[in-house]
Amino acid sequence: MRRTEPRLPLAALRLSAQRITGSVVGDASKVVAWLGLMQAQDYSAAKWAVALRMPAGIATESTVERAVACGSILRTHVVRRTWHFVSVKDLRWMLKLVASRLIARSADRYRQLGIDAATFGRCTKILARTLDDGRALTRDALGSTLEHAGILARGPRLSHLLVRAELEGLICSGPPRGGHHTYMLLDRREPLTAPLTTPLARDEAVAELARRYFRSRGPASLRDFVWWSGLAAKEARAGVKAIDASLAAGVLEGETYWWSNEAPTAIESPCVHMLPAFDEYVLAYRNRAAVLDTHQSKRLNAGGGLLRPAIIIDGRVAGTWRRTLLGPSTVSIDAEMFTPVGARERLAIAGAARRYAEFLQREARLEVVTAACRRSPSNCRL
Repeated sequence: MRRTEPRLPLAALRLSAQRITGSVVGDASKVVAWLGLMQAQDYSAAKWAVALRMPAGIATESTVERAVACGSILRTHVVRRTWHFVSVKDLRWMLKLVASRLIARSADRYRQLGIDAATFGRCTKILARTLDDGRALTRDALGSTLEHAGILARGPRLSHLLVRAELEGLICSGPPRGGHHTYMLLDRREPLTAPLTTPLARDEAVAELARRYFRSRGPASLRDFVWWSGLAAKEARAGVKAIDASLAAGVLEGETYWWSNEAPTAIESPCVHMLPAFDEYVLAYRNRAAVLDTHQSKRLNAGGGLLRPAIIIDGRVAGTWRRTLLGPSTVSIDAEMFTPVGARERLAIAGAARRYAEFLQREARLEVVTAACRRSPSNCRL
């Protein structure tokens, strides 16, 4: 581990590590593999999160959709028991590392819903038999199949039955169909008979997860990694120790941060990007003060875990945005800045909006206001 002081601000280092700036990767599945996991409960937002980390003009929405449809990217439940994008090559070892802990944490909820081990066992057999021919079925179709077999599978019960089957490595995402999520057997997406590397021992898997995290999100702290991964602090610390020779480290505001030794990409101010909801640039850290002013945090997260789409300027969250209308050839975008911005920033915001519109293969229609303007239109000045 090389002790050093970062030459660039922490936010700029993270922009480079996350491949938001300086990306040369033109393959969607490789972007996901670089980050290890990308939160994806909002499917549309997650597709933009991947494309944002590819060179401008390379990826469209259909580019990412094709990767999901063919199975090189899977959308399934992994860490923190929420939807994530993960490379098909990484899912098995990640599940082996985190699934048992997540299942144990759900034990009380299983009891509340009346789901016991025998029910899970029957569900596993029915799902395996139903999907054995390689078919992809929607949630509703699988729920109907389970109900027909005498298993109550509606609402939260169905959610927990399917998530448990995902965590046990039985099912994963299939190709989307008519705007609906589908499920397939993981063995059909990544057959066990395919050429595989030697399975990772647990300590190796912990180290590999730490490597993926710090290379793609550093500078970050141990607390950040523990929160993101869901690992116990002792095990997470051992993972960091196992890879510390490949990391630089330094103390920032009294806490040790680690990051990759890779030379970062410099940014030219104003550097503006429109992040999707739940983006890893904001989400993947326990402490978000490096990129988000504390007094502005409720504008991004009003409660319930929802992280709104953010506009970042030179690595810091400076506003929020939303898509207000999607037409046949245009997309309307409403940007609300926390404070007034100058002409150069407005031009850069317009450029970020054009890039998002290109992802949708449309032209951008942009409106930029400040939060104060929204509250008092008569006093609006940018």
